[in-house]
Amino acid sequence: MTLPETDDEALRHEVREWLAANWSPGVERATFAAAVLAAGWTVPSWEPDCYGRGLTDRQSRLVAAEFAAAGAPGSGHDRGDLFACTIHDRGSDEQKRRLLPPALRGETKSCLLYSEPGAGSDLAGLRTRAERDGDEWIINGQKVWTSFATTADYGMLVARTNPDVPKHDGITFFMLPMRQPGVEVRPIHQITGESEFNEVFLTDARVPDANRIGEPGQGWSVLQVALGYERRLMGDVARTARRKEKSSGLVELAREAGRIEDAHIRQQIARTQALATVNRWNNQRAKTSTDRSESATLLALGKIAMSRILHETARVQTEIIGAESMLSGPENPVGDAVTFRALNAYFTSIGGGTDQIQRNIIGERVLGLPKEPDPYRDAPFRDLPH
Repeated sequence: MTLPETDDEALRHEVREWLAANWSPGVERATFAAAVLAAGWTVPSWEPDCYGRGLTDRQSRLVAAEFAAAGAPGSGHDRGDLFACTIHDRGSDEQKRRLLPPALRGETKSCLLYSEPGAGSDLAGLRTRAERDGDEWIINGQKVWTSFATTADYGMLVARTNPDVPKHDGITFFMLPMRQPGVEVRPIHQITGESEFNEVFLTDARVPDANRIGEPGQGWSVLQVALGYERRLMGDVARTARRKEKSSGLVELAREAGRIEDAHIRQQIARTQALATVNRWNNQRAKTSTDRSESATLLALGKIAMSRILHETARVQTEIIGAESMLSGPENPVGDAVTFRALNAYFTSIGGGTDQIQRNIIGERVLGLPKEPDPYRDAPFRDLPH
């Protein structure tokens, strides 16, 4: 049952009491995750018959904030778990019963098998094939820029199941088991020195038809739901530091560098904070909109905004510390952190659909600009030049 806004304090009190009774740093994590799910705190905005409490998105954030304040894991999956959110919105009742509980308890992990070497910005041009074989599908192809592929249990896969129809119509969406002989993962070395992204080669890999999300050939519409959640997540938060490192805020960094009284620096900091505030307002509007088209457009705007915020923040950080930003390595922690942020900002510019793709969405849906001409839009995929 959805609580009215005036009952926010009652909700906070309920969460705090529950955490006081169930959480401590020494509690066994699997047991605690199961308790969180049973109490409805894992996905509070989902309906009660699907592991939730029917709260609003804003109320769900209040729950997550109380969990974070207590240092307790387990809440917020209704915003941050792309695998679970996609199944919740587009999966069958059987898939929800089978796949959601282990995902929400943190027992299974997932990755995104979307982009290909020849299908990045034009994702509908993907060439990974899925061919029916009884109760299974056989998958052959290659994916790229896949985060967490080395640890994932499932890959959210889009593959071509019908080459005789236009490219958007012959795609199907699957939850592919990753731990099988036909899946080869090769890390990609990044400019930051990490290997967070991977190439994934699929050679006669198999996925049960029971793991197909939606009808065959309707994968493009399922993908749009999944991408919407990814853009929402990327518009909300972004990684700004190496794993296990704390990222200094602009005000804190300026104070440490002795430049907090510099009027120019203060103006630059204010500008980036204004961008972040407007982006937060737009994201809140997107999440409360009942108009899917408006919501998708606002999420595209939020994703672009986060890219700009990250690049602008890195630029201001570089200006604050000056020549120290040319230093790297553990012996130069400040310069290394700023350099990492400047380089890593490009991840958000590319991931989840490039900034240019998001601008196309806004141009067409907000500004009413005509779509780019596509002479092959209605042609069968197998007839397209490549």
